[in-house]
Amino acid sequence: MLTLVLILIPLLVALVLLALRGGAVKRVALIASLAELALAVYVLSTFQPDTTSQFSLSYHWIKSAGVQFAIGIDGISILLVLLSTLLVPLIILSTFNHSYRNPSSFYALILFMQSALVGVFVAKDAFLFYFFFEAALIPIYFIAALWGGENRIKVTFKFFIYTIFGSLFMLLGLVYLYLQTPGTHSSLLTAFYGLNLSASQQGFLFWALFIGFAIKMPIFPFHTWQPDTYVESPTPATMLLAGIMLKMGTYGLIRIVLPIVPEGVQQWGIVAIVLAVIGIVYGSIIAIQQQDMKRLVAYSSFAHVGLMAAGIFSLTLDGLQGSLIQMLAHGINVVGLFFIVEIIFSRTQSRDLAQLGGITQNSPVLSVFFIILVLGSVALPLTNGFIGEFLLLKGVFTYNTWLGVIAGTTIILGAVYMLRMVQKSMFGLQTTVTEQFTDLNLNEILVLAPLAVFVFWIGLFPNGFLKLTEPAVAELLRAMK
Repeated sequence: MLTLVLILIPLLVALVLLALRGGAVKRVALIASLAELALAVYVLSTFQPDTTSQFSLSYHWIKSAGVQFAIGIDGISILLVLLSTLLVPLIILSTFNHSYRNPSSFYALILFMQSALVGVFVAKDAFLFYFFFEAALIPIYFIAALWGGENRIKVTFKFFIYTIFGSLFMLLGLVYLYLQTPGTHSSLLTAFYGLNLSASQQGFLFWALFIGFAIKMPIFPFHTWQPDTYVESPTPATMLLAGIMLKMGTYGLIRIVLPIVPEGVQQWGIVAIVLAVIGIVYGSIIAIQQQDMKRLVAYSSFAHVGLMAAGIFSLTLDGLQGSLIQMLAHGINVVGLFFIVEIIFSRTQSRDLAQLGGITQNSPVLSVFFIILVLGSVALPLTNGFIGEFLLLKGVFTYNTWLGVIAGTTIILGAVYMLRMVQKSMFGLQTTVTEQFTDLNLNEILVLAPLAVFVFWIGLFPNGFLKLTEPAVAELLRAMK
């Protein structure tokens, strides 16, 4: 029942927000998101890692077709539920210094998206998963199209075409699996897990499902929608996209692709890892060349996702554990970095590194938070990024030494583009656009402080997070053998 409440709180409040007007809208949205976070913390405090699925609920949704509204939380989904409920109140709070036209719709769309994202991570029925997967895309499409930059229409149309293309492939695969279930058919994921599919069937299904998830993440070469969408979208939408939504793809690989088509993964996983490693190097090199801070962070996110995908297809305990904790760490880091870019832009009206410099002279507090998030992003030991990257690289090295070596260049390349961004924007001489720069206000500190705490909390005490996921990951790997 608690899982259903996690879905319903943002959904119902979003409907209420559509009827509200004035400054109360953002406050109600924030209170609702904090209530959602409090409930998620309670769920986390009572979660038993050794239990397969908890807080479960199931009833017939389309009884004649065997489709059920089946939800629950296990070790694979718990960190992503926590991530979704942690980041949304911070994203809403980050907007308090800005005024958006038609705020009722703006904040309602954010909460609609949160409801769908939680639904994705707790769904135990394939078609319910697909429903929430698609439902999460609708709010972000309208937020980007209505509140985005000058090129928002062209960019969101490209985003729409990519996502529809990927969704059709995924739907094709899910319908095929549904038709293979015995009797009157069932769309429960457990029914899909038990199918006896041939190697050729699994090969076809692997690509149908992989393409759908690879576009959402994205993985090279399905990534071209991402940089423009991230840059043209308003910053809250970019935070939602990079911080939470892309994890739907990586989660889908673990929840659906690995257990349903293990032979397909054995057959084609090497291709997926090679594409992911290409994305790591390609994204990092492009990031080094960027002058726009927001586009630089977008390409860095693309590179980090490539490493997560490589770790997943390594089919090792370390790789899968690393991918799950890195999803949490990456969401925290990238949301903080995009928010800092927005702070700099709001004060200078520029994201161009050539026009910035010397910001640290007037903003020591901002500088501290910026450095903390950057160090987490470049995987400095004792920060959150180090735990995930260490496990991911260990998993890829175990799978293939040469691919591990190439993937390991992310440590060097990541430090190059991130430290370059800090050096160009924060240090050196002040410019005409930064000489009047002011430090963080209380609202901005309240957003960045929890993120900084999690950078060190995960980095210093990773076992608490890893123990939540390990039993479920180990069981998944056993089932694939």
